[in-house]
Amino acid sequence: MENAVLHLENADIYQRDNLVLSKVNLTIAKGGFYYLIGKTGSGKSSLMKTLYGDLKLQSGMGTIVDFDLKKLKEKNIPFLRRKIGIVFQDFKLLSDRTVYENLAFVLKATGWKDKTAMKDKITEVLEKVGIQNKYYKRPHELSGGEQQRVAIARALLNDPELILADEPTGNLDPKTSLEVMELLNQIHQSGKTILMATHDYQLIVKFKQKTIKCEGGQLFEVAQQVIV
Repeated sequence: MENAVLHLENADIYQRDNLVLSKVNLTIAKGGFYYLIGKTGSGKSSLMKTLYGDLKLQSGMGTIVDFDLKKLKEKNIPFLRRKIGIVFQDFKLLSDRTVYENLAFVLKATGWKDKTAMKDKITEVLEKVGIQNKYYKRPHELSGGEQQRVAIARALLNDPELILADEPTGNLDPKTSLEVMELLNQIHQSGKTILMATHDYQLIVKFKQKTIKCEGGQLFEVAQQVIV
């Protein structure tokens, strides 16, 4: 599929031994923005985990940023994760390190060696998310919204082809959720492709994008007006 960053064909998504989504067909073109919605337990998280290599794709076909999910070996998962940025609901920041050290840790883990280049890259992504003046703080000294901005900065470090955001506003109050969403929107407008799992319908209505839904073991696109 030319221009597709993500392509699933008749893919069965399992959570351990349970089939949670069957015969999934999904194509996301470069530059797209999709919401992924559905009740808790409908398969959203399992789909996301399959996409970043946490769960194995057992049947059907799937490619993401040129990686074949069916043939994905354990040793290649770090290479896949260099090409996608992942933003989690609970930030997943290292609590004993500063913002700067959190980002430097990821760069080192993904093969960066040049200290100056690392410093420039960290400065660049922190400026993008608007918290360059908090680089010396530790996560507990930041608000939830600021922690999520650091997590988004971390996702941008290796200039990913696709950003997977799994309930990125799930732990934030409505005002902060809006700010984080505006930031993700800007990142999308700068040319990034985003797939965002969410249950925040306020955001979906305010920032209209294509929406796909997990329900009854199926995945399908829904029209904007029937979401609420």
